[in-house]
Amino acid sequence: MSSPTSDLDADTDPDSDVDSGAPTLKEYADSPPVRRLDDWGYTHLEALAAEHGTPLYVIDLDRVRENYARFAAAFPNAHVMYAAKAHTGRAVLSALIDLGAPIECAAWGELDRAIDAGADPNECQYTAVNPPDRDIDYAVSLAEDYPGVTITAGATDTLDRLSERGYDGRLAIRINPGIGTGHHEKVATGADAKFGLPAERVPAVAEEARDSFDLVGVHAHVGSGVLGDDIDDHCRAVGRIGETARQVESSGSLEFVDIGGGYGVPYRPDEEPLDLVEVRERVRAALGDVDGQLRLEPGRYVVADAGLVLTEVNTTKRTPETTVVGVDASLGTLVRPAMFDSYHAIRNASAPDRAREPVSVGGPMCTSADVFATDRPVSRPEREDVLAIGNAGAYGYELASQFHSQPRPAEIALDGGDARVVRRRETLADVTRVERDANR
Repeated sequence: MSSPTSDLDADTDPDSDVDSGAPTLKEYADSPPVRRLDDWGYTHLEALAAEHGTPLYVIDLDRVRENYARFAAAFPNAHVMYAAKAHTGRAVLSALIDLGAPIECAAWGELDRAIDAGADPNECQYTAVNPPDRDIDYAVSLAEDYPGVTITAGATDTLDRLSERGYDGRLAIRINPGIGTGHHEKVATGADAKFGLPAERVPAVAEEARDSFDLVGVHAHVGSGVLGDDIDDHCRAVGRIGETARQVESSGSLEFVDIGGGYGVPYRPDEEPLDLVEVRERVRAALGDVDGQLRLEPGRYVVADAGLVLTEVNTTKRTPETTVVGVDASLGTLVRPAMFDSYHAIRNASAPDRAREPVSVGGPMCTSADVFATDRPVSRPEREDVLAIGNAGAYGYELASQFHSQPRPAEIALDGGDARVVRRRETLADVTRVERDANR
């Protein structure tokens, strides 16, 4: 499967896959750049909650396709992968693979899930971060049968471990540009020593690595949720990546220069979406002239506004400080507000036109961190109302847990007007099965 460049690429025939029945990028590339929570249609959402119960994840596969196609069209001649860690659901992966998206994976489980969903292993890129032995063993074994697999290493120790396993295939070296950005300090990977080799060390390591591996690229990832003013720091880091790539290319060719993903979406109502054409021009200028093809790995951009959480109100309580609204979703359902202090829009899907009042929305977990919003104006919630929590498509279900022995929610996929269950709701038996199996 070849990587889509863009329908704007003069060498690409936009109708080349019509006979196969696969969707084309051109079908989706002109979609709106942002989807707000109010654009979903609350009557439909309330009906989904009534049919499938809550808490409930909803993912719109058409929107997933639109977002990927828009991004790919904005970067003609670039190799645009999908970063699986944002949402590894089989329905999402299959939709993107059918559209022609190669998959970038950060762990062996993601590699396995991508391949199971239909990805060509030869198109997969494995970006290792302090990989456990099982991860390296899986990737090396995969490469024996599919030599197109690319393994990214961010430490010389990882190179040694690959050599010990007899691996001599496609390799990319991860650069740490020393500049991080994004929506939270915990995702500013470009300045975190955990990720990659310091830029100044990369040329020497790359030259030595050519003796043992097929060095095909360099890679970096600056941070996640890059939006607005973050682009300045992002481009400074891209400039350093370009400078390092040119130094590496002085001793041998590179197939690609991968600047990662991290491109953000507007979570707050006053935030504007990225102007991808402007971003493209700034990124190209910052990167400068390199021989290798530009690679990008959008994840959040592709799935964030394609997903949401539906949750039912079970408690309302007025206190001197605020009105507390208790719901059946929790930080076990969506941990981003607790983990990153993230903002997610909230609407009352049952009564969107009811008068708004400031409320604090929280779940049933025994911790003060289990809060989705504090003093947020919401159409006055009442018991059994369904609330919608927006922009939950990225790092939502991926970070869901079974804290308090709460089963994880079901997930519904919307696809061309149809709705289907793509992840059933866990039961308590699912939560305890691994213990029961261990004691048989």
